Amino acid sequence: MALYFNGFGLVTSSIRRTTSGFSGFIHNGTIRCSSTINESLKKLANGPDLHEFIEKANYDGKLKATTSSERLRVPPWLKMKLPSGDNYNRLKKSLRRLNLHTVCEEAKCPNIGECWSGEGTATATIMILGDECTRGCRFCSVKTSKNPPPPDPMEPARTAEAIVEWGVDYIVITSVDRDDLKDGGSKHIAETVSEIKLRKSSIMVECLVPDFRGDLSAVETIVSSGLDVFAHNVETVETLTPWVRDPRAKYRQSLTVLEHSKSIATNLITKTSIMLGLGEKDCELHQTLLDIRNVGVDCLTLGQYQQPTRRHLKVKEYITPERFAYWQGIAYELGFRYCASGPLVRSSYKAGEYYLKMMIRDKQQIQ
Repeated sequence: MALYFNGFGLVTSSIRRTTSGFSGFIHNGTIRCSSTINESLKKLANGPDLHEFIEKANYDGKLKATTSSERLRVPPWLKMKLPSGDNYNRLKKSLRRLNLHTVCEEAKCPNIGECWSGEGTATATIMILGDECTRGCRFCSVKTSKNPPPPDPMEPARTAEAIVEWGVDYIVITSVDRDDLKDGGSKHIAETVSEIKLRKSSIMVECLVPDFRGDLSAVETIVSSGLDVFAHNVETVETLTPWVRDPRAKYRQSLTVLEHSKSIATNLITKTSIMLGLGEKDCELHQTLLDIRNVGVDCLTLGQYQQPTRRHLKVKEYITPERFAYWQGIAYELGFRYCASGPLVRSSYKAGEYYLKMMIRDKQQIQ
C-alpha cells in the first residue's frame, strides 16, 4: 500500500494481482483494471524525480496573471524548508510559556525557521499589544477585531525578560494597529523599549510601528524611547494603497510618519518596506522609492508578496531574483544607505544582519 498526496488530501492506492492474472488499481476504494498497468508503471519509474521540479534552474512557468481569478503557481525560488532546530523549538516554547506573540507566526512568515535558528545574527520579531488588529488589510493574515482586549500592563517587562533570556543581538518590536486606544498604543511600545534597554543596553531595538492615525505626538513618544531603528511600512505604491491596505491607512500619512520621525531625531535610522507582485507598475514603484527617499528614509526592504490564505489578495506577479537585484541597484542610486531586496525578504527578515552590515560599511567609508 502506498500513500500519495495530491495537494488537497491523502489518496490511497495499491497494486494487487487478481486470481485471473491481471493487475488491478485501487483508487479511493474503486478497483480499476488495466492490461497495460505494467507499461504505465515503467513510464512512471523512468519519469522525472521530485527534485527536478523543485530545483529547476531555469523556471519557465507563468509569472504574471492575466485574469483577476487566476492563481499562479509558486516558483522554485520561493520554496522554503519547514522550520526546525533546537533554537527554533526553544524560542517557540518560551513564547508560549510567557504568552507572547510574534509577527513571524501570526503573519505566517516563510523565513521563521531561518531567523529563529540562531545562525549569524539571531533576530526575533515580537508583536505586542495583543494579536488582534483593529484594521483589516487585504494582504495580512493577523486576526482582526473592532474591540480587542485591553493591553496587558505587565507585557513590557515580561517581553524584556524573554528577550534577554533568549540572548538575541537584535530585536524587532512590532504591534497590531490599536485604533481603539487614544495614543494608538505608543506609550506601551515605548515602555517595552525602555524595559529592554534597562536590562541589556547592548541589544539593538527596532520598532516597526503603525501610523497611529497620523498622530505625530505618538511618533514622538516612540522616537524618545531609546530605540535604534524607527520603521513604518508603506507596503505598496500609492495607486494600490486603497485596494491593498485598510481604508484608514493612507500612503501620504505613512510618508508623514516617516518624515516626522527623522525630523525630531536626525541621527535616527529610519526604515520602510514594500511588497512587490501586487500589480504595481515599474514607473509607480520608481516614484514610490523617490517619495520614500525624499522624506529621509535610510533603509529599504523589498520583498515578494505571497498570499497567506485564499481569503487574501491573489499574487498578480512573481518577481524574479534578477529583477529584485535591479531594484536594489536603483535604491542605491537614489541614496538609500541600505537596501535588502529579494523574493524572500520581509520587513524584519534578518534585520540584525542588515543593520550591522550597514554600520560596518559606513565605518569603512569613513576610514
